[in-house]
Amino acid sequence: MTVIDAHHHFWRVDAQEQPWRDERHDAIARDYTPDDLATELSAAGVDQTVLIQSVDEPAENDRLLRYAEEAPYVGAVVGWLPLADPAAARAEWDRVGATFHGVRCLVGRDPLEWLRKPDSVELFTELAAAGVSWDVVPVTAEQTDAVIALAEAVPELRIVVDHLGRPPIDTGGWEPWAGQLARLAASPQVALKVSLGLDLLTALPGWPDQVDRYIAWAVECFGADRLMLASNWPVVLLQASYQEAWSALRSTVERTLSGPDDLAAVLGGTAAHYYTTKGQP
Repeated sequence: MTVIDAHHHFWRVDAQEQPWRDERHDAIARDYTPDDLATELSAAGVDQTVLIQSVDEPAENDRLLRYAEEAPYVGAVVGWLPLADPAAARAEWDRVGATFHGVRCLVGRDPLEWLRKPDSVELFTELAAAGVSWDVVPVTAEQTDAVIALAEAVPELRIVVDHLGRPPIDTGGWEPWAGQLARLAASPQVALKVSLGLDLLTALPGWPDQVDRYIAWAVECFGADRLMLASNWPVVLLQASYQEAWSALRSTVERTLSGPDDLAAVLGGTAAHYYTTKGQP
């Protein structure tokens, strides 16, 4: 079984601006490089990773490709495209896109109504035909509704919803998150990452003990074949070390799954399929 961390980043703070980072994130305001992660992966028993963009600019794509060359454990790269501007997205795809296994852009809390536009649907249809997955981090109910609409409009597009779709763990809430997760899962090409994102990690006072029921619902909705375990390192360091976060999420998943085949899927098989990682046909 190949164990894959399906979501992490690298950055050098002097190389680019990170508009999403503010004074609440001073703990991660330093460089994070392939050498930094290699030790963590070895200790956690992780074989491969999926490297994800964290800055919206063409230079980020060039950095990602260099990082992937430095880090032999990177099995796939999710690069940046300006997806809200289909013409610009096609131009950047023509420049570097063929080297990527997936694409995304940062959406923050911005409205995603542009996903419903005909030219956006056409762009995502083209990406689907190229065999590319789309990663997205919806953190509001309105954003998730827009992602659901796109999944229904382009059923051939592999969509990866990051960070459990931002469960309301910080407030102890349930709806509308739970209902929307079920609606996302109704589109069979949508997968979900078992990880915690920046928005939630910023809001939490510490690593959550009450994550179990949210992961259990994700398992019930998606099944093991559409779930993938992910650290979101180094963002996760806001609340826990790599080892603490990976162990906690893995243990919760193991308690929820029905057997070793399901565990193998969540720990690597799903990511290998959605991103066509190294060693996959």
